[in-house]
Amino acid sequence: MDYDILKSVSQGSDGAQDAENSRIAAIADELRRRSKLYEAQHGDGQPHVSPFEIEQRITESFAKEHGLWIPIDAVFDLGTPGPSGNENDTYVSNDIIYKVNNLLNSGSILRLLDKVRMHNEIFPDTYYRLHAFTGFDGRTVMPIMKQDLVKNAEPAPQISIDTYMAALGFNHENAVGRYSNGTFIVWDLIPRNVLVDRDGDIFVVDAEIKRI
Repeated sequence: MDYDILKSVSQGSDGAQDAENSRIAAIADELRRRSKLYEAQHGDGQPHVSPFEIEQRITESFAKEHGLWIPIDAVFDLGTPGPSGNENDTYVSNDIIYKVNNLLNSGSILRLLDKVRMHNEIFPDTYYRLHAFTGFDGRTVMPIMKQDLVKNAEPAPQISIDTYMAALGFNHENAVGRYSNGTFIVWDLIPRNVLVDRDGDIFVVDAEIKRI
């Protein structure tokens, strides 16, 4: 694996979201490889270790090896605490919002990284970068994602969200904030997760996504 790809990509560079998606994919592939290797080496001797626990330990080890680990007591150094939701605690610093993800919705680091890549593909204007991992040593591991902060914005009306998604080629499904385009299903696009700025531009800052 080319570990140079672990380096974060500048927001201002051309194709930055594509480069970041490649970086996240490379990290996810390495975590999968290590998890399979761990299962092959220790599976018979540790029947009570779940795939989730293996993923957590592998990720913690990987993050510490490559300078991607932030101790849990240093998380507040990321910035000023912002609004927290079901899945994320947020911290704001200058033009960046950091999201510490508790995996409550995804249930897996790898599933979260896959969802992030889909978000970046569909909504490049609000693409995520993987900043680091945090947690309690030997126990919980939580990814830290970051986005550009959308300024001078407010929750978008649902009708504006519907119009925006239609412009992206998505059809509205039989639920508020749920859409599909034959490749992806996107849901939870409601005003708390979608912003509109003073120019009327729409920004999807959070969404649930799965590939059909």
